[in-house]
Amino acid sequence: MKRTLALAFTLASGLALSATAQTSPAASAPAGPVKVAVIEFQAAVGQTNEFQRNIADLQKKYEPKRVQLKTMADEIDNLTKQLQAQGDKLSDAARATQTKTIDEKKKQAQRFAEDAQNDLSTEMNDVYGKVASKVFDVLTTYVQQQGITLVLDASESQQQSPIVLYHVENSDISKAIVDAYNVKSGVPAPPAQPPSAPTAPKPAAKSPAAH
Repeated sequence: MKRTLALAFTLASGLALSATAQTSPAASAPAGPVKVAVIEFQAAVGQTNEFQRNIADLQKKYEPKRVQLKTMADEIDNLTKQLQAQGDKLSDAARATQTKTIDEKKKQAQRFAEDAQNDLSTEMNDVYGKVASKVFDVLTTYVQQQGITLVLDASESQQQSPIVLYHVENSDISKAIVDAYNVKSGVPAPPAQPPSAPTAPKPAAKSPAAH
């Protein structure tokens, strides 16, 4: 289910910010030279304390379903091994009955997994969209205060379009936005995870800054 969480996040977060990008008013460009900044918006959202806390809560919520799905998979595996071990000892009718039972359980497990995936996708989209919208508000305030006239999104999903050809290291405002958002949200940093623990999945949505 942890891998499913990452997959669902990738699938679900794509629509999270379109409404924000469409409704955010364009800032008037100040006179003078253009000041450009770069942000990895998707990564910035994923690095906020609030997002990491909400993702951890979502993982806990779906843990029972992960356990249930594993139980179903183990049962199917055991029945399959039994059928293989019994071999010619079973009559054709008994073999057909057991094969049908296994097929039905596989279909049940598949439906269960698909339902869980759909539910998770919906909730993941909601988690990302709510935090991303607020991060974008912080970004807007920050760039106005700093006199920045153009922000380019260097997120991985944007790499198919060469929107960032070059930037110096200190032009990346990702960390500044994350820090500003964490202060504004008041959400403390999550406890340090052991090395084997999964990190929050990186979203693959478009950021408002790219529109």
